Amino acid sequence: MTFFFRRMFSYCPSKPRHPLVRVLVGLLGLALLVVLVAFGLVIGLGMLLFAAVRRLVNSARTPATPREGVIEGEFTRVRDPAGPLGLR
Repeated sequence: MTFFFRRMFSYCPSKPRHPLVRVLVGLLGLALLVVLVAFGLVIGLGMLLFAAVRRLVNSARTPATPREGVIEGEFTRVRDPAGPLGLR
């Protein structure tokens, strides 16, 4: 059992010995990172744009009309001098 864990978790791929291959592998990794970041940004911006357009379409489609039995108005909260329990 120890042999399995030692062999499984001690794997370390070696770097290429040739300097040109090392540079190419590094550039390949950097290019992959750039592609993934760009792809994530495009997906995220697309989601934000979709949500904004959906919100605009929904607000334009349904005008705000008051429902039956609803009274529109403003209110001001006045503190009860007796306190919340009515004690003086």
